[in-house]
Amino acid sequence: IHFYKRSNSSHTMRCWVLASLAVSLSTVSCFYLPGLAPVTYCNNPDLTTCTSDIKLFVNRLNSEESVIPYEYHHFDFCQADEANAPSENLGQVVFGERIRPSPYKIAFGSSSDSCEVLCTKSYVASNTDDQKKVSLLRKGMFMNYQHHWIVDNMPVTWCYPVENGQHYCSTGFPMGCYVDKKGNPKDACVISRDYSTADNYYVFNHVDIVISYHDGKEEDWGKYLNGAKGGRIVSVKLTPRSIAHDPAQAKEGKCVSDVAKGPLAIPGEGAVDAEITYSYTVTFRTQNEVKWSSRWDYILESMPHTNIQWFSILNSLVIVLFLSGMVAMILLRTLHKDIARYNQIDSGEDAQEEFGWKLVHGDVFRPPRKGMLLSVFLGSGAQLLSMAGITLVFACLGFLSPANRGALMTCALVLFVCLGTPAGYVAARVYKSFGGEKWKSNVLLTSMLCPGIVFAHFFILNLVLWYYSSSAAIPFFTLVALLALWFGVSVPLTFVGAYFGFRKPPIEQPVRTNQIPRQIPDQSVYTQPIPGIIMGGVLPFGCIFIQLFFVLNSIWSSQIYYMYGFLFLVFIILIITCSETTILLCYFHLCAEDYHWWWRSFLTSGFTAFYLAIYCVHYFITKLDIEGAGSTFLYFGYTSVMVFCFFLLTGTIGFFACFWFVRKIYSVVKVD
Repeated sequence: IHFYKRSNSSHTMRCWVLASLAVSLSTVSCFYLPGLAPVTYCNNPDLTTCTSDIKLFVNRLNSEESVIPYEYHHFDFCQADEANAPSENLGQVVFGERIRPSPYKIAFGSSSDSCEVLCTKSYVASNTDDQKKVSLLRKGMFMNYQHHWIVDNMPVTWCYPVENGQHYCSTGFPMGCYVDKKGNPKDACVISRDYSTADNYYVFNHVDIVISYHDGKEEDWGKYLNGAKGGRIVSVKLTPRSIAHDPAQAKEGKCVSDVAKGPLAIPGEGAVDAEITYSYTVTFRTQNEVKWSSRWDYILESMPHTNIQWFSILNSLVIVLFLSGMVAMILLRTLHKDIARYNQIDSGEDAQEEFGWKLVHGDVFRPPRKGMLLSVFLGSGAQLLSMAGITLVFACLGFLSPANRGALMTCALVLFVCLGTPAGYVAARVYKSFGGEKWKSNVLLTSMLCPGIVFAHFFILNLVLWYYSSSAAIPFFTLVALLALWFGVSVPLTFVGAYFGFRKPPIEQPVRTNQIPRQIPDQSVYTQPIPGIIMGGVLPFGCIFIQLFFVLNSIWSSQIYYMYGFLFLVFIILIITCSETTILLCYFHLCAEDYHWWWRSFLTSGFTAFYLAIYCVHYFITKLDIEGAGSTFLYFGYTSVMVFCFFLLTGTIGFFACFWFVRKIYSVVKVD
């Protein structure tokens, strides 16, 4: 919607159509829930311009105390026929989203202020299967597993008061809560004093659903209602409660949503006879001050730390821009003096007085050791860099909004697969400039090594998820589809890129390389390789760590990430900072007559990934309550994939910045 407002040119339209076609063709199957276009509801089922049936979908349940999500039917809740379940796209499958129909019946406008019974689940103490189901419910409540429901493509939210008199709207709500043996309420049990009996679980078996809608009386689309009562949904909120329903009433399909009934408690240990009646109420209310286009705002505005982020980002921007200015000024002033001095020296009589970086002109372009591996890393890094840049541009234009579920991951995967050509081309060009002749090994390693490492990681993590019967386990046929994308699309495209790369003549260097390598003098502490590499990652990491906190929150704490504009800005700053830091350190090393800059330039900025790994460990210890060996293994498994990809991306930025810089300075001085 925002895109059409901003752009009217036919060229941009064509680009968008082609891009969206590519993404839609590559997904397992596209679906929208019920679509990104607004849906008008009304209380007249005979009208064709509006619908009266409001569908409530359930998604996987997850927890901040475990990395392992489960499908809705993993727990013994009321279930609907899943034959008409919407199919997920590739991104949703990879992220473990499993959207299923629910048995909740909601018709627009018919507020059921009286309690509606959904179903009753009975458990017998002597029945082993029943007690397994009860123990699963206990485990889910103990680990604070959260429901995630969807109505009209909006998350159903649970809003509750937090510090400073503010309200926080969570996109999930707990399946229940636990009061420990000492009588201390855990998690959601703090919301009511009724949940206070020691060593008891309280099942949230009742929900009060409030659906707010814009009635459209002053809007153009209101004419489609033809006088019927209706509108567009702007929010769906609920309050979960635990109510001990009367079994006799429940059998007759009646219930009372009265707090006086008392909560439904299940003892913490041992076999139990239990009867859980699930119920709900639905209330409709008009909310004309909120337009359909801004209905997500109340969720995003209530998110914690949002206000802090503005100040943090501005602070980070100022620091980084100040440092960038300093680096640029030092380099320009020093280099200008150096080049002027070197060009004034008469080549004949003052040859002995050469010093600094000009001394190593005969060795600076000497091919590095392990040139094959470096070129392969650079190819994969260029592929990741292109993918990240294009994905962020699409995200900034609003195509990958939170409403378009799974679109971000789908877009990233498809772009990575389709950008095999730049990977092959970059790897081939760099390898050929190193004088390499094993072009077959180069192209095979470029297409197989880094993607293979990532895929092997994911496969091992997937085995763990399969073992735990998690919804995040990628189905076998989806794995086959991912392999088909890799071998059927990415690998051939890498070969195409490598073909063009090897056909081009080698990159012509501005100075000749001497036959005999020059001896490198003893280096001071700060110009030695390891201290330089360690220092190089600090500055780039400094400009991303604030955004990193919010990105990690969205991955591990189910918080919606939506500030793609800021993320794109930080991505640009990261590129600038990596480039300038690497160039500065490269200049110092060349002045110290150390010409081994190829690998060092890659590792200097690539070392930012080491700080990313340390931060992820810190985040795990301080911010997450993850328990269990399986969840810990999965967290660090996914983190290692992230760190490896970030290492390739930042290393590539540093290398090409340094490569450009070295070629530039040696091309402007007179060399015999």
